[in-house]
Amino acid sequence: MGDGAGALAGMRVLDLTQVMAGPFCTMVLADLGADVIKVENPDAGDQTRRSWGRSGKGEDSRAFLSLNRNKRSVVLDLKSERGREDFLAMVADADVVVENWRPGVAERLGVGYDVLSQVNPALVYASISGFGRSGPYADRPGYDLIAQAMAGVMSITGEPDGRPVKSGIPVADLGSGLFCAVGILAAWSSARRTGIGQVVETSLFESALALAVWESTEFWDTGRTPAKLGSANRMSAPYQALATRDGYVTLGANNDRLWRRLCAALELEHLVEDPRFATNVGRMANLPDLVTTLEERLAERSTDEWVELLLAAGVPAGPIQDYRQVLTEDPHVKAREMVATLVHPVEGEVPVLASPLRLSATPPTIRRPPPLLGEHTDEVLAHRAVGA
Repeated sequence: MGDGAGALAGMRVLDLTQVMAGPFCTMVLADLGADVIKVENPDAGDQTRRSWGRSGKGEDSRAFLSLNRNKRSVVLDLKSERGREDFLAMVADADVVVENWRPGVAERLGVGYDVLSQVNPALVYASISGFGRSGPYADRPGYDLIAQAMAGVMSITGEPDGRPVKSGIPVADLGSGLFCAVGILAAWSSARRTGIGQVVETSLFESALALAVWESTEFWDTGRTPAKLGSANRMSAPYQALATRDGYVTLGANNDRLWRRLCAALELEHLVEDPRFATNVGRMANLPDLVTTLEERLAERSTDEWVELLLAAGVPAGPIQDYRQVLTEDPHVKAREMVATLVHPVEGEVPVLASPLRLSATPPTIRRPPPLLGEHTDEVLAHRAVGA
């Protein structure tokens, strides 16, 4: 745990979000020093507290613990007059409000941007939803799976002849959280200069689509509908996982210089002059033959042997690791301190992923464990007189 002032020290965020996309966004801000106050309903709080993942010693799930560090929790019933009054009082001193309700919910609760901006004209109001606040899909419920499917991600994920597969990482949820965090920082910077806030909006659907850089390029360049390629790349070859004697090796010989190095390392120099593989265009056009040829050679050694040999030859390569290996054995993960530990008042020591950001003067820190439900209600609302 760290105690230094972060890069976003002085930013106060009121977090009305739950589950993943919103909490991930606000955790990024909190890690960087923002004071994030998680506003939760009095019944059970964030859905992930009780219903997602396995619980430890207490009632809060590990899923909740993984997304809500560095935050304070306040319990408010926004459906009640007193709850809205308390929230509006908090808005007066806030810089950012983040919500991930369906469009229209905030307005029905009386906490939409039009209301909040009257209280605080410099407020940045950020909204994450399934499909955005306008358009024919706006009222649809949004989940990562649905967004991946409708944005095209599932159409290009998996082996060519396999069933549709979603990305193993919830890219729509996490992508929208990251895009929203960037938008918040941009709007906050503008508000600090002008004194005028604004609405920041993104959606799971649009965020997943925005990540389709290569796929959209292929479609617009060739007119072809991008297809599933397994682990292969759309633009260059060989750039994929290939079978070895005991598993797979990933390698990236994605230009002619690296292709020549790969051929030398595999002692297949004749392939450099083979008209099927002499250029990247040829290698892409003859990818099945290329894979067969390379895997015949790779089958002669283990993955570890090939990784060592290829790296020594200057060819980018690596093994495929599972998360047990990554989180408990990988020396680079340890050296870069990507697994951190927070101390929770109920759970004790809890391992979590650290921030991947590196700031030389104001690095991200873990200052607070994920809050208990309503743990900081009295602390945050102390300025309001009892019974007011």
